[in-house]
Amino acid sequence: MKSLNVLLSEIRLKQERVSQETSDPIEEAYQMTLYLTGILQEVRERILKNGFAAADQEVQFFRYIKPQILGQLMYYNKVFRIEAACPVHEGKLYHKFFMGQLQELKQEFKDYVCGSDFYRYYRSGRNDRDAEYFLRGRINFSDGLSNFVFEVDPQFSTYYDSRVARIIANDLIYVYLTRKINPDESSELLQQSDAAKEICWTDSKNALIELIYALHASGVISHGKIGIRKVSLVFQLLFRIPLGDIHHSFHRMKDRSGTRTSFIDHLKLSLESYMDRGL
Repeated sequence: MKSLNVLLSEIRLKQERVSQETSDPIEEAYQMTLYLTGILQEVRERILKNGFAAADQEVQFFRYIKPQILGQLMYYNKVFRIEAACPVHEGKLYHKFFMGQLQELKQEFKDYVCGSDFYRYYRSGRNDRDAEYFLRGRINFSDGLSNFVFEVDPQFSTYYDSRVARIIANDLIYVYLTRKINPDESSELLQQSDAAKEICWTDSKNALIELIYALHASGVISHGKIGIRKVSLVFQLLFRIPLGDIHHSFHRMKDRSGTRTSFIDHLKLSLESYMDRGL
């Protein structure tokens, strides 16, 4: 099985080729939907044929690899549906349409995602219950799960991998809709350089959000005159990672028990250790 980084790199290359070949967002979303559907089917066949050598490999696959493929598939399918339903291409009606889509996304997030124990578990970066959530055949029906649980493929799903995929898809859709609503704010930031394509963020999203807020609060970026949303877009662009509602995440950090700046504290200790090794 390919590593997550290799797989995502291949998907990014496909995205770039499709984007270059067509300027129509409907066609782009359609082609990517077909491509990702094929990737998911190919991966499923490999899993059913070869299985996993160990439980930790199974957890790795269902927590990280499959949700990335399925999450992007959900995203492109949603973009196709949105773009195909858009009544106009500019003006107040256009803006109102995308504002409505954003409100629907936020309501869906509020109703079905953010209030769950699993969402808090996943967003906090915990792994102590990974065997329960990301090994097949361990669905606990006493948790009061969605009826979707009866539709999943028990050989290729743990139920919760689809929940992670939905979180990833919602993050991507949120960024897509905010770009549609505020194109002037994000258009220049979305032009990625070739040099940044291999740069990726390998810690948690919460860690990156903590860093963004620290830089913003200290006023070290453009003398603090750029808004937090624009700073966030720069980092999402650089690391190719959707951060979703950073304000909501930040307010959760403010309520942390113990230290509220765990990542910044970690950076300080790491730098001091690195300095000491150079003596």
